[in-house]
Amino acid sequence: SIVFIFQDTLLNSMASTDNENASKSKRPHGELTTSGHSTNVAWHDQSVSAASRLQCFSNPHFRPCVLWFTGLSGSGKSTLANATSSALVDSYKIPSYVLDGDNVRHGLCSDLGFSPVDRTENIRRIGEVAALMSDAGSVVCTAFVSPYRKDREDVRSIMCRKKNGERDISPSQDDKKFVEIYCDADLASCEGRDTKGLYKMARAGKIKDFTGIGSPYEEPEEPDLVVKTGGERSVEECLQYILDYLKEKGIIDKRVKNK
Repeated sequence: SIVFIFQDTLLNSMASTDNENASKSKRPHGELTTSGHSTNVAWHDQSVSAASRLQCFSNPHFRPCVLWFTGLSGSGKSTLANATSSALVDSYKIPSYVLDGDNVRHGLCSDLGFSPVDRTENIRRIGEVAALMSDAGSVVCTAFVSPYRKDREDVRSIMCRKKNGERDISPSQDDKKFVEIYCDADLASCEGRDTKGLYKMARAGKIKDFTGIGSPYEEPEEPDLVVKTGGERSVEECLQYILDYLKEKGIIDKRVKNK
């Protein structure tokens, strides 16, 4: 039948291709890993490139990346992450998604607590997910306290990996794939807002290791962008400041008009 003829032809073609690849030592995947917890796995190349994916969008003139909003609880991370994502989607037709610290602990990271080890693992998981979503063609806005500098730098390193797992370029040079946005509001301002009542519970001893009270927050030493969120600016002003930065860095194409 035609079906069997097609299958035989396809199998012969595949076998021929496999033989050619073998003779040239070329494979659709990399070397098997021999260290770490996940051994005998290999990186598989994708048939659709990032550039090709961008052509599917109504506005392909942007740079997919991760916007990492960090700061104390109550500093405005979620507010600005959502405002930025909404502006990108509604005004610039740029695909965007918000990964929120509370939301991911309902599912992906529901097995983690708030010990230093668990906090690090929480951020590592989010970094890997954000990197995948960015590679798929989105501007990913993440809203996480992410209190430790090393954890945030590790996420930046994730964004700078080559497909084989090696570092592509120095993280400090890669200001278009990962943007660390520091929501700069002091403890007094954040505690004064206390929209979830978390600071009150932490002061009463009902929450242990709460960042800013029982656990430290390590401010970014060289963030890509600092947004004053302690009351100096309105949400609209902060948002415009962020959008102007994204245009300056070419993440939003200046030629594309706000719709």
